Amino acid sequence: MVARTSARGAARWRTPAAPKLPASPDLTAGGDLTIGDEVTFERLDLGDLDLSGRTADGIEFARCRFTRTDVSGSRLEAARFADCVFESANLANLRTQRSSMLRVRVSTARMTGLQWVNGALRDVTISDSRLDLSSWRFTTFSSVAFEGCNLTRADFQNADLRGARFTDCDLTGAQFSQASMDGARFARCDLTGIGGVTSMTGAILAHQDLIALSYTLAAALGVHIDNPDEERTR
Repeated sequence: MVARTSARGAARWRTPAAPKLPASPDLTAGGDLTIGDEVTFERLDLGDLDLSGRTADGIEFARCRFTRTDVSGSRLEAARFADCVFESANLANLRTQRSSMLRVRVSTARMTGLQWVNGALRDVTISDSRLDLSSWRFTTFSSVAFEGCNLTRADFQNADLRGARFTDCDLTGAQFSQASMDGARFARCDLTGIGGVTSMTGAILAHQDLIALSYTLAAALGVHIDNPDEERTR
């Protein structure tokens, strides 16, 4: 069920490309920013802005930097983020449909409850961020790295994770039912109690991660693990 190596999976994975940011932004946005449908923002420094609770369809951000920016609770349809950086930003409970990230780096962000549904991520690195209870259903991951993230009870149902890598992440209780995972990589992750473990065909795991996963797989298959020590104490 779990492959130790996978030639096809290895070919899919590559290190995410870095965002192509300008040497300096054209403008440092201050105060408020008018968010609307089919609006494009380019080469902006969006530090410390409150963009929470907004609604937009077809909005695009290109070569922008979000530093301590609050986008929590917003609803975005068909949004596009290209060559952007998020640092200490608040994306908690952000809801998106059919949205994409291309060459994006996210670090030390709050993303609890984020919903990125039926979207696409390509050349994206998310590090040291809180993504518990986030949802990535039906989203495609291509050259995406999660590093040191809290992904407890995250939902990856029906996601295409063949181009994703998880390193030093807490995935306790995460859901992977019906996900495509041939070539997905896990290293030093907590996989305790994950759902959809039988969908992990072709995934590549570090040796130390396999022990916790074996108990979850046994439970999913209805296999009882006999413990001789318990028998002697009865």
